[in-house]
Amino acid sequence: MRFPTRRAGDQRFAREDWLDLARSKAAETPAPPSLRRTLLRRLAAPLSLLALMSGLMAYWLAWQYTQHVVDRSLADLATAISKQIQLAGVDAPVTVPPLAQAMFSDPVEQLIYRISTGDEEIAGEPDLPLTGTNVRRIHYAYVFETHFEGVSVRAAQVRVPQPTGNPIVVEVAQRVGSRYRIAVEFLIAIMMPLLLLLLAGWVIVWRVVNQQLNPLTDLADALNQQTHISLEPVDETYVPSEIRPLTSAMNGLLVRLQSALDAQRKFIADAAHQLRTPLTAVKLHAEQALSSRDPAKAVEAVKELRASADRAVRLSNQLLSLARAEPGEQAARFSDFDLAALAFDTGAEWVPRALAAHVDLGFQRLDDPENEHPLIVRGNVVLAREVLANLIDNALKYIPPFRIEGARITMSVTEWSDANGRRFGEVVVEDNGPGVPPDQQGDLFKRFFRGDGQNVEGGAGLGLAIVHDIMVLHGGTVHYEDAPEGGARFIVRMPLKEDKPAAE
Repeated sequence: MRFPTRRAGDQRFAREDWLDLARSKAAETPAPPSLRRTLLRRLAAPLSLLALMSGLMAYWLAWQYTQHVVDRSLADLATAISKQIQLAGVDAPVTVPPLAQAMFSDPVEQLIYRISTGDEEIAGEPDLPLTGTNVRRIHYAYVFETHFEGVSVRAAQVRVPQPTGNPIVVEVAQRVGSRYRIAVEFLIAIMMPLLLLLLAGWVIVWRVVNQQLNPLTDLADALNQQTHISLEPVDETYVPSEIRPLTSAMNGLLVRLQSALDAQRKFIADAAHQLRTPLTAVKLHAEQALSSRDPAKAVEAVKELRASADRAVRLSNQLLSLARAEPGEQAARFSDFDLAALAFDTGAEWVPRALAAHVDLGFQRLDDPENEHPLIVRGNVVLAREVLANLIDNALKYIPPFRIEGARITMSVTEWSDANGRRFGEVVVEDNGPGVPPDQQGDLFKRFFRGDGQNVEGGAGLGLAIVHDIMVLHGGTVHYEDAPEGGARFIVRMPLKEDKPAAE
């Protein structure tokens, strides 16, 4: 990506370019998911669906209730008229009972009736059909659906037997449309409290979700109060059990981060102290060389100056090696390589220095003397070479060069398997030097540790710490044990490629 450039007199356009770039980046970045919105959607949607289903059920019940009530009213009205005819006779005027008049006083609900025999019409609407569909019986009346003047009606029919002739048919009908209006009125009466209940449910869901998410807000506030100076664990006293694994993991992370920061501060302090010594020596020897009038003493001071500078350079290189051994970008530089071949090549590079120190440096492949089968591991080959070089260098520093049986360093390579069947490439660097006292073996891989306070020339106590950190980076191990015949024995193991952890 090219950065926008700013030319002289074109500051305004450059600023607009930066703003456009920022807007485009913001537009490309997807909005993070919201737990609150997700919970509200997943809780409010079923609640709304339940309210909708309840409304449909309420409407169906209201319709069924309206059908039943109005059908029964029609049947009772038809039965009442038929009894009136039975008591007063056919010639008596037909009157609608007062209760029915009150029920059907609305013009929309105006009653339609017909009284007839098979041969003649006695009263009412002669065009009102005497038959229909969806017939049901209520006591002495038959209720059915039919059409009158192109409109759907619901009719109730009662037959009054006569001593002679056809029975008198009493039929009372009402438009079906009015029933829908009654059902809607029932539905409104039922749905209003239901809608209020739904609204109250939404409010309760909103409040409950916010209350349950408050611990996350409190957790964020507690984490925002942390500083690099003091990383205090989050108080888990009132943390819900569902969030406690998260807070516990964060507390563990804070503890590890605090430990790392403490170690970093200690490392910086120790490094400054270690660098101060050779730099002070450089300054001292430089002053001696400048102030000395004796050429021999001046030359000696310059030699000491060079030695102090070499120690400072070596210490700086070791500090850089420690920095490279930190997890991060080095993992992206991993590649496959033969650990056995690397051990052989590294040992060969150190043979001249070993000979100069009167030390016999040897190499052997225990599991494959002919070295025909490579031990393929995955890692950073430069750092792996640093591990082997530091182990050889450490042995050369501490092994006495003049021994009756001869000073000896042996590099052994083999394949090793653990109890779970995982296969490792193993490199052992063994010497016949003084070894390490048992009470100091636990501190061997600590930074700036030098056993018994030994001030070995050129040593700062970082070599084994570098080895340890590099092996941790590669998922391998390094440990110390006393050599069977006396001396030190360092064992390095790296997982073979097919057994490499997936994270790497």
